[in-house]
Amino acid sequence: MRIVIVDDSGLRATVLEDGLREAGYDDIHVVPPHGAWVAKLERMAPDVVLMDLGSPSRDTLEEMLAVSRALARPIAMFVDQSDETMIGAAIDAGVSAYVVDGLRKERVKPVLDLAIRRFRAFASMQAELNEARTALAERKTIDRAKAILMESRNLSEADAYSLLRSTAMNQSRRIIEVAEALITASDLLGGKS
Repeated sequence: MRIVIVDDSGLRATVLEDGLREAGYDDIHVVPPHGAWVAKLERMAPDVVLMDLGSPSRDTLEEMLAVSRALARPIAMFVDQSDETMIGAAIDAGVSAYVVDGLRKERVKPVLDLAIRRFRAFASMQAELNEARTALAERKTIDRAKAILMESRNLSEADAYSLLRSTAMNQSRRIIEVAEALITASDLLGGKS
């Protein structure tokens, strides 16, 4: 597992690195948050990012948001002090674990485990949400195609769906593909739906 520590204070990075090595991790890299460090992180393709930010500024939090979007990896953040705004920004940025005043090497492994588990749980929920959105969009498309068939061929809703389904089976296509083709053809022919 490749772990990147984002830190610009050598002493604090050493605490994190010692905790990781004692937990059995050895693919560890320290990146100072200066210059094009987000691009450098992308190139390194870490599995987990630990950020020791001390007292992060608003600019640092915005950069963290960029890291979270670019990497889509578990991120654990260690800070010395915090407030409600910073916590909210960290959560919005996708931070999996936010630890205030808890930088001790014996805490690094549990925080790392927590960050990974929370990231996986969030990723799973995100995938389910995306599937639900896709299913809803497909259902709307199929409903629109059924409405076109019901009006143009004077069919019941069940018969319109049955016609879409049998056409999809005969053409070895998905029902959504047939529905989209029907809607496109109807639009080209000046249909109402």
